[in-house]
Amino acid sequence: MDWNSFLLKRKHLDEIPWDVFQRLPLEEKANYFVQNNGRPFHVLIAQQFERESLDKLCDLATRIRRIAKSKTGMDFLSILLKHKRAMLDFTQPSSRTFLSFYAACQILGIRPAEVRNSSTSSEMKGESRMDSMRTFSSYFDLLIMRTPEQGLAEKTAWMLSNTERPVPIINAGSGKDQHPTQALLDIYTLQRSFERRGGIEGKHIVFCGDLARGRTVRSLAKLLTHYPKVHITFAAPGALQVGTDILAQLDAAGLPYELTADFKSTIGEADAIYMTRIQDEWDSEEEKPAKFNLAEYSFAAEDLKRLPPQAVIMHPLPRRSEIDPACDNDPRAVYWRQMRNGMWIRSALIATIFVRDNEITNYYMMNIK
Repeated sequence: MDWNSFLLKRKHLDEIPWDVFQRLPLEEKANYFVQNNGRPFHVLIAQQFERESLDKLCDLATRIRRIAKSKTGMDFLSILLKHKRAMLDFTQPSSRTFLSFYAACQILGIRPAEVRNSSTSSEMKGESRMDSMRTFSSYFDLLIMRTPEQGLAEKTAWMLSNTERPVPIINAGSGKDQHPTQALLDIYTLQRSFERRGGIEGKHIVFCGDLARGRTVRSLAKLLTHYPKVHITFAAPGALQVGTDILAQLDAAGLPYELTADFKSTIGEADAIYMTRIQDEWDSEEEKPAKFNLAEYSFAAEDLKRLPPQAVIMHPLPRRSEIDPACDNDPRAVYWRQMRNGMWIRSALIATIFVRDNEITNYYMMNIK
């Protein structure tokens, strides 16, 4: 997108009432989350990223990763945002996402604080979530939120943008909606995995498991629409098959896909297999899906024989039994690298929000490349 087109599309959250904003399509909402310089301010949905911004973030993540290999490089990174503070408000259980954001803040010199349980906050006294977020914004320069409440990250971003102290909000997982930074690290992992095979373009990606409620699948599927000739297969039992809203986005982008209940038949043709666990923490007694054979939607050690030699196995973690631990040491199992990649791409994202990306690139060009 050229600069003039960007300026025409860019909008501000203090220009629109909440009841109007929340009814906008996701593509239109994305126009409200960008700074005047074209960088993201709030990071809430996958729809706000285009191919150019994805490539820039992945390149920056690689530069940070390489700079961090030396003490001198780490010293440089650790003073970039030493004057900033971040609140990690994680009221939904998390280990990987929380720790990777915490580590990303430390890499850049940001001083992080945390709330892991609303029972330790004034919400136990009846304070509203919005008042809690307004309180946090008084002390911190960045709010990173993980919540079981659908739409809360968006509501917080809108609310703070209409105060005298708007601070960036990063959605680290919001209800069953989206998990945009997980999708970013997934794209980065795919890019690194296929960097000697022409990149992500033209690859066959198989999603398997609980695709109806998997917010990682929802976000990543959208980002894959920016890569030409990608083909997606969704393998799941009927009750857990991907939602029509995701398929509508793929249709609009002209991205080919297919639905199947036969996961095992897809293994031999996949470039990447993205396994997911059954997310039964969302189940009520009335909503439990019909029983199915879990082994049919799991990757066993014997399945490695059918997996192409250049393919990769991914998983957003945590896992249960959907990947046999016997697969862990196979070079095609990249889910541990995928997890570590979250620290680098989230560092790149935070550095970009606070306009330190060019400084990092200049250091890289002078000292590393």
